Amino acid sequence: MKRINIIKSILFMGTITFGISCTNLDEEVLDGFVNASGTGGNVNTGNFLQSAYEGLRTFQGQGGTFTMDEMSTDALVGPTRGSDWDDNAKWRQFHVHTWGADNEEIRGAYNDLLTQVYNCDLVINNTATDDQKTQARFLRAFYYYNVVDLFGQAPYREVGSAITDPPKFWSRKEATALIISELEAVLPKLPTRVANDASMANKDACNFLLAKLYLNKAVFNAASPAGPYTFDAADMNKVISYVDAITSTLATDYWSNFAPTNNTSNEILFSSKNVLGNGGGIQSRWRMGMHYNQTPDGWNGFATVAEYYNRFATTDDRRQHSTPSIIANFGNPIGFQIGQMYKPGGVTPLKDRNGNPLIFTPAVTLVISNATAIETAGIRTQKYEPDNANLGAPENDYVLMRYSDALLMKAEAALRGGTGGAAAAKIIIDQIDVRAKLVAGTTPATLDGVYLERGKELWFEGWRRNDMIRFGKFLAARELKPAVSDPKFLLYPIPADALFNPNVQQNPGY
Repeated sequence: MKRINIIKSILFMGTITFGISCTNLDEEVLDGFVNASGTGGNVNTGNFLQSAYEGLRTFQGQGGTFTMDEMSTDALVGPTRGSDWDDNAKWRQFHVHTWGADNEEIRGAYNDLLTQVYNCDLVINNTATDDQKTQARFLRAFYYYNVVDLFGQAPYREVGSAITDPPKFWSRKEATALIISELEAVLPKLPTRVANDASMANKDACNFLLAKLYLNKAVFNAASPAGPYTFDAADMNKVISYVDAITSTLATDYWSNFAPTNNTSNEILFSSKNVLGNGGGIQSRWRMGMHYNQTPDGWNGFATVAEYYNRFATTDDRRQHSTPSIIANFGNPIGFQIGQMYKPGGVTPLKDRNGNPLIFTPAVTLVISNATAIETAGIRTQKYEPDNANLGAPENDYVLMRYSDALLMKAEAALRGGTGGAAAAKIIIDQIDVRAKLVAGTTPATLDGVYLERGKELWFEGWRRNDMIRFGKFLAARELKPAVSDPKFLLYPIPADALFNPNVQQNPGY
C-alpha cells in the first residue's frame, strides 16, 4: 500500500485536481473516482498507464473478482477440506450466498478495481498523449463496468471538489449511461487489434464491451436488481451492430485460446498479457483444484459440482483436451478432471498423501472431514494448459474478451427482439457447437439454448454470475445450495470500511 500513499502525497502537492479518497483504517479502502480535468504537473502518465494494464492481472487470481463471478454460481465451489481451505468460511459463503460486507475477497476486489480507475484518471487528467488518454479511458470504462456489475453503484468526484471531500456515488443506471457514452466516444480513436497481441486497448475490445453493456442494460437499468428486466429491441440491435463490427473469427481449435501461445489466437479480443517469467497469477487456473501429487502440483482446493459437469456431452470438446505432449508432460488431459489421475506419461497411477489411489469423484460437500474425501472429493479443472516451460510463472495470456462470447451475445440479442430472431441465433449456435465437435442442432436456438451454450463455452471465464442474473437463475436452489437466495445477493455489499463515507448507502439488505 505504500504506492497509494505516495500517490496521495502527489495529489496533495497539487499535480492533479481530483483523485480517489482513501480511509486508512485497515490499510486503505478506495471509495472514489476521478472525473475532471487535472492541472498537468509532473505525473509520469506512461507509468500509470502501464500500472492500469498490469492491474488486469488481478482477474487472473483465484480470489477477488474471479471468485465473485464464478463461485457464487452453479459452476464452482470452494469446500473446506479438513483443516484446509476454511479461511473463516469465506469461500463457502460465495457458493451458498451468505457473504457479508466484511468478506475480504469482496473488499479486495472493490479496492483493486478502484485503484485501477484511479491510475487511469492520473493519465486522463494530466499531460498524457492523446493515445495514452484514449487507452486509459477504455481501461477505466472496463474497470468501471465491473464495479457497476458487482456493486451496483460507483463513486465519483464533482469538478472543483477538494481531495479531502468524500466522493459522491452514481446510481447503477447513471453509471451505465456514462460508461456507454465514454466508450462510444473513444471507439473511433482506438486502434485496430494487433495480430498476435490483444493485450492493448483496441476497437474490437471496445465493440465487445459496448455489446456487453447494451445486453445487460435491462438488468442495470431495472428499478430493482431483481427485475423485472425489460430488454428493449433497440438495445438488442445495438448489441448486434457492435458484434458485427468486430473483425475476428473463431479459432479452429477451442483450446488454442488457452495454450501457452494463446496470444496467436485471432479469437481473443482483449487479454491480460503475460510473458515468460512474470505470469504468476494465471497458474491459479491449474493449481487451485489440482492435487499436491499431480504435475504441476496443486493446492487441492476448488472443484466443480456434478450438475454443471453433467451438462457437457461426452463428445463435447470443451469438456476435456488431450494431446501426446499434454499426456507426456502432465499425465492427464486438461479441462475437467475426474477419475484416476496419473503421473507424467499417463501410465503410472497416482496416489494421494494417504497412499490411496488418487481418484477424483463427483461427490463433494461444503465441509469435508473424511480423510479420503479430503484428497479426492470433487471434479477438478484446468481451463488453461499449464506452461511446461515455466509452471510457476507461465506465458499464457489471460483471456478477458473472446469472439465466441460476442457471437453468443448476438444470438441472445436476436432472440430477445433483435434483428434476425431464431434463424440468426441458430446459425451462431450451430457454428459454436460444430467447433466443439458436436452435431449442428445439438443446442436449440432458444434463450434456454443460449444459456446452456454460454455455460459450456465460457466456463471459468468470469461471466457466469452475469449470465445467471440476466437469465433469472442466479438466486435459484442448486447443488450444494438447497434454498432460494434473498434478492439482496444479486449485488455485493459495499465493503464495511468504505461506509465511513457519508455519501454512500449500503446496498439493500446488508
